[in-house]
Amino acid sequence: MLTVHHLNQSRSQRILWALEELGVPYQIVRYQREKTMLAPASLRQVHPLGKSPVIEDNGLILAESGAILEYLQETYDTAQRFKPQAMQQKLDYRFWLHYAEGSLMPLLLMKLVFASLGKPPVPFGVRSIGKLLSYGVQKAWLNRQITTHARFLEEELAHHSWFAGEQLSMADMQMSFPVFALLSRGGVDNLPALRAWKKRIEMRPAWQRAIVQGGPFDLPGG
Repeated sequence: MLTVHHLNQSRSQRILWALEELGVPYQIVRYQREKTMLAPASLRQVHPLGKSPVIEDNGLILAESGAILEYLQETYDTAQRFKPQAMQQKLDYRFWLHYAEGSLMPLLLMKLVFASLGKPPVPFGVRSIGKLLSYGVQKAWLNRQITTHARFLEEELAHHSWFAGEQLSMADMQMSFPVFALLSRGGVDNLPALRAWKKRIEMRPAWQRAIVQGGPFDLPGG
């Protein structure tokens, strides 16, 4: 049986969602974040990077969300429900699979890191410097970048229901983590299309089953 190495409040939630949509049986090995919010060292016994998600299937060990989602689609989506077939939608699908972690998520991770510079566990004596640095970088550059991406995503979803057209695809599953993070900590207002997309996801029975299996999924703000 396929095994998911699942870290709470992490990217592996989208793998559980994909498996529930596909109806593929799986088992979960659960890991809890340390106080530092990092993954426990025990994940390195599964994959050298010690990150989640990782899956084991038919003797294979796969890491990286995009690669796992592509594998699941190619292996188990025999009806081609979660990959569009028209050329433009197929190109959009490929773009979003790469964009999620290649372009959007690094900015949101930076947002989280800079927001934490003035808080524990940063030493008390340098928190004031951390706050000033955080404020300066976010105001001068980071917030503008995030706003540009948020408006780009909003415009895309203003024209169709899902990221690669009118059908849910693995592209939406890949985009779920960064968009949920964007809506939680991005600091950008007036994103009705993105919020409607998020609501459509949360209403899906497969998403709800994945939450039951993987635990609460509530990304903290920055």
